[in-house]
Amino acid sequence: MLIVNIDYGLVGDADGSRFSGAIRVGNGRIAEIGALTPLPGEEVVDARGCVVTPGLVNTHHHLFQSVLKAVPDGMNEGLDIWLQKVPYAFWPFIDEDTLRVSARVGIAELLLTGATTISDHHYAFAPSYDYDPAAVLFAEAARLGVRFHLARGGNTKGRDYFDDPSLPPAFKEPLGDFIASVHGIANRFHDPAPDAMTKVAMAPTTPVFNLEPHELIPIAEAARDKGLRLHSHLSENTTYVDYTLRDFGMRPVKWLETQGWTGPDVWFAHLVELDDWEIDHLAETGTGMAHCVQANARLGSGIAPADKLHAKRGVVSLGVDGAGANEAADMGAAMYATFATHRAAKGVDAVTAETVLHWACEGGAKALGFDRLGTLTPGAPADIAIFDISHPRNMGLHDPALAPVITGAATVKHSFVGGRAVVRDGAIPGLDLADLGREAARVTANLISRRNEAILRG
Repeated sequence: MLIVNIDYGLVGDADGSRFSGAIRVGNGRIAEIGALTPLPGEEVVDARGCVVTPGLVNTHHHLFQSVLKAVPDGMNEGLDIWLQKVPYAFWPFIDEDTLRVSARVGIAELLLTGATTISDHHYAFAPSYDYDPAAVLFAEAARLGVRFHLARGGNTKGRDYFDDPSLPPAFKEPLGDFIASVHGIANRFHDPAPDAMTKVAMAPTTPVFNLEPHELIPIAEAARDKGLRLHSHLSENTTYVDYTLRDFGMRPVKWLETQGWTGPDVWFAHLVELDDWEIDHLAETGTGMAHCVQANARLGSGIAPADKLHAKRGVVSLGVDGAGANEAADMGAAMYATFATHRAAKGVDAVTAETVLHWACEGGAKALGFDRLGTLTPGAPADIAIFDISHPRNMGLHDPALAPVITGAATVKHSFVGGRAVVRDGAIPGLDLADLGREAARVTANLISRRNEAILRG
C-alpha cells in the first residue's frame, strides 16, 4: 500500500516533527516515507487534503460503561457518589449481551475518532456472571480489528464507605483467585511481542481501596513473574490522599513505591492529586500517567499535572475513561479538552497542540509497553490515521495539520492497524451503525428496567 499526497503529516513524537509526501507500507510496517511513486500492483490511498498521524492510543477506558451514559442519579455528582450511583449500581445487570453491545459501541466511537490501540480497564468480574467478560472483550476487539490491551481489574474487598444497603453487594474475589484468573487470561490472550495485537495487564480497581495492604507486593510479583504490566486508578481525587495519609502516613505514590508499584512497567489512570516529590518520582522511574482530563473535569476532581510530568520527561498518555463519566468518550474530544483545559487553568504555555498529539500517540505506546508504536517512522507498525478535515469547522485554518487536536472533534477518513484497514471512507468495514444504535437502545432500556425492578424488590 502507498499513501500518497500527504501535505499534513505528523510523526507523533515529542518534538512535533512533520513530514509530507507518501508512506509505503509492507508486511504490516512502514517501509518508506518521502517522495515515492506507486509500484506495480500497489494499492494507492489518497490523503490529499487530510491530516495523517499515527493511530491514536487510548490508555484507559471502561468499555462496559458505553451504555451507562448520562445516568440521571449520577449526572451532577462528584466521583465518590457517582461511582455508587452508576457503575456500582448497575454492574449486576451487565450480562453478556449488554457487554458485547457496549464494547462494540465504545470501540466504534474510538475507531471513528482516530484510535487504533485501546486499553480497557475492566474491573467487573463477578462470581454471579455466567459468562467470561475477557473473552467477550477480546472477541469484539478482534471483530473490529483494533490492538487491544485488557487491564484485568477486580477487587479483593469493597470500599468501606460504599456499604450502602441500596447498592448491590460489592463484587470481590480472594487474592489467589484474582491472580489465577489474570494468569489464565494471559495464557489465552497475552502476546509478549512488542507490536502484539493482544496484551493483558494486572489491574486491581484501586490499590488504595480495593486491596488489603499486604496484597500489593504479591500482586506486583505475580504480574512481573508473568511479564505483565501493572495498572490501576490512583490519586483521582483528594479521598485517595486523605486515606493513605491516615492509614499509612504517606501520600499514595510514596506508599506504592514502598510496595513495588512504581517503575516502567506501571501506569496509573488519573493522578490528579500529586505533589512535587510524586511527580519527580514518577518521572525518574518511568511510571506512566493515563491522563483522563474529561472525566476528571466532568466529576469535579481537578486537572492532573500532566504538563509538569511531561516537562520532567515523564511518560504521559491520554485516556478517554469510561463513557459513564465522560459521555463523549472519543479521542478527538479528549485531545481538544486536554489542550483547552490546561491552557485555561494554567496559561498558554502549559501545553501545545503537538504535545497533546504526542501524548495520544508515542506517549500512549510507551505507557502500554508497545515498542515503536505511536510514531510514523520507517520500521514502525503501520498503525495510521487519516483525518478528514473537510468539515466547515476546519475551514480557514492557517495550519491544517493541527485540526484533529484543536477544532474540538476528529473525523477519520481511513485508518489502518498493521496496514489493514479498520476504517474505510469514514465507515468501519462490516459494521452497520444504524443497527448498532438500535442494539444500544435495546440493551440500555433493558438495563434501566432490570435496575428499576431490583429497586422495587428492595
